[in-house]
Parts: sequence; C-alpha cells; structure tokens
Amino acid sequence: MIPRAEADGTIVVAMSGGVDSAVAAALLARQGLPVVGITLRTWSSLRPADLSQQFDSCCSPGAVEDARSVAQALSIPYYVLNYEAEFDREVIQYFTEAYLHGETPNPCVPCNSRLKFGSLFTRARGWGATRVATGHYARVERDPATGRYRLRRAADPRKDQSYFLYTLTQEQLAAALFPVGHLRKEETRRIAAELGLTVADKPDSQEICFVPRDYRAYLRERVGAAIQPGTIRDTAGAVRGQHPGIAFYTVGQRRGLGIASSQPLYVIDLDPTRNEVVVGDEQELWTRELEAERVNLIAIECLSEPQRVLAKVRYAQAPAPAALIPLPGDRVRLCFDEPQRAAAPGQAAVFYDANDPDLVVGGGTILRQCKMSN
Repeated sequence: MIPRAEADGTIVVAMSGGVDSAVAAALLARQGLPVVGITLRTWSSLRPADLSQQFDSCCSPGAVEDARSVAQALSIPYYVLNYEAEFDREVIQYFTEAYLHGETPNPCVPCNSRLKFGSLFTRARGWGATRVATGHYARVERDPATGRYRLRRAADPRKDQSYFLYTLTQEQLAAALFPVGHLRKEETRRIAAELGLTVADKPDSQEICFVPRDYRAYLRERVGAAIQPGTIRDTAGAVRGQHPGIAFYTVGQRRGLGIASSQPLYVIDLDPTRNEVVVGDEQELWTRELEAERVNLIAIECLSEPQRVLAKVRYAQAPAPAALIPLPGDRVRLCFDEPQRAAAPGQAAVFYDANDPDLVVGGGTILRQCKMSN
C-alpha cells in the first residue's frame, strides 16, 4: 500500500503494455489515488517490417493497445506521448555510439533515468502530478536518520531490477513509486487475473525494445558507414585475423571470431583507437579489479574512504564481495575478493551494502579492467 500522505497529487504511471505496469496502475487506483496512465511512443522510426516483428514488445503499437485496454478496465485516464525524438537522442544514440567506441551498452539505464524519471517526470510536474510510478521490481524508502531516499532490491530476487535504476537521483527517487516491488511475479499475475486484465498471462519482454533483429544488423542499418574493418590481435600482439568492425564484438565473446585456433579464443578487449579486437584464452577474461566512472551514489552522499560492498558487473550475476575505493572525480575502483569474468566496458557495475545486501549503495559505468594491486 502507498501511504496517502506520500501520494498527494496525481500519479503518472508509465504503462509499457505489460502485466507489471498494469498491476502497478491497478494497485494505485484501487486505493482511490488519482492515477493517469501514460505510454511513451518511441517506435515510429521503425520500418513497417520491423513493427510486425516487434508488435508486442515494450511500447510498441500492440503494447499501446494492451495498455489502453488496461486503463479502460481500471477507469483511469490514458494518454500516448510522442517520445520518438527524445528516445532517439537519449537512448538509441547512446546505444550506437557506445558500440562504436568498443563498449557494451545497457539501454535500459538511460531510458529509466533520462526518460521515465527524467523527461516524463518533468512533464508530469507541469501537469500538476507529483509522482511517477512504473512496474519495476524495486523498492524505495526514506532513511529516517539522514533523510536520504534509498533504493532497495525487490522482494522477489528473481525479478529484481534495481541494477537498472542505479542512476536515479535523490529528486527522482523522491518522486518514484514501484507498487509491485514488494510482490513476487506470480502474485502480480494473480492480481491481474483477479482484476480481469487482459495482460495477466502476457509473456515478459526479453529483447531490446528498439532492436527487432540481431543488434549487429541494426547497427549496420543505423550507423553502418561509421563501422570500419580492422585487425584482430592476440594478447601477445600477434595478428590473428581481420574483423568487420569492433561494434560487432563484446568482451567475453567466443563465437563468430572467424579465427582458426587449436584452443578456444575469446574477445579480451576492444581498442577503438587502433580499431582492433584483442583475443586471448578464457583465463584472461578474469579480473579482480576494475575502474568505473560516472558513479552515482544513493545510500550515501559521498565516498571518502574504502567501503565493503557486494557488487555485480552484469544483471544476471549474483553480487560478490568487494572493496569500493574512491578515486578522483566521479570514479571508483572495485577490488573483488574473487576474480570476476568478462567485465565489459560500458556495462553497469552496481554496489550493494555488505551488511544490508538489499540496499543499493550506488553504481557506475565500467571503464576498464585494472592491473592487480600489489
């Protein structure tokens, strides 16, 4: 339940057309709170052929119809906003430029911080709304001692999405509502079924919403002229082959290298300056230390000394014990107790409190793996 004192004013619910955001809206409406459903239209730059493949993906035309149906069933106002230009600028350009620079991006992170809790929240305030709710599996609370808003993992660890929300600021967290964060997925579907919502059994979206096919084909179509072939070298410096563009590779990749070798080879690094793919054996993928930049701290205001945390470098990974060490600017070094595999530049490194594993300390973008400290 959302305490009434914390929900004064209209609540905008970002509705993707899926069951999670539908139940988020339903839970709020069931409390008698003033709710408005919003879907961000982002798809019009896709070709008709792409739309047919993505008709049921997040924020697609089919998803809009599902969201509209839910809003009608809940008797709440519903609107579709044209976000094509903003989505292109804030998410798609970030996605393509990251690959061109040898990074592996996570487009859900800027979509949340810059659009759903950024631009949408700004617009919502202009309409008199005070909160933005989504179907994310995460929880927000306020620390009574410090007054800071804190982000917590969801009650259902299988569906927890706090990893994608680490960039949210204090202002954004103060306005954020995650009504399904305390539910398990099966409970969410049960509530949807009990309410007769048409999306109760709708499968979860698993793909990048704006990439209808393999991301490499999307990159060729979108920025193909900027992708140039280059050299594949091994970690000893020997030339092992040629590649069609570093944008088509990611750290940890094994398949599709096109190199004859008696031992399996993996992508160890991508060098955009030299336009080179660096390959090596599986052991070279592992590291204990990495550096992250563009760090956003949530549970604490600043990091002045090393702190023990639990950290992970990909969404599906279990958080692992590490030391979080401050560096100049908005950078940190993570020193893991045990080596971590394939920490790819561009991906998120998210840190949780070592003594309170559900509490998000903060996160940053992986910049590079580091040499082991003495």
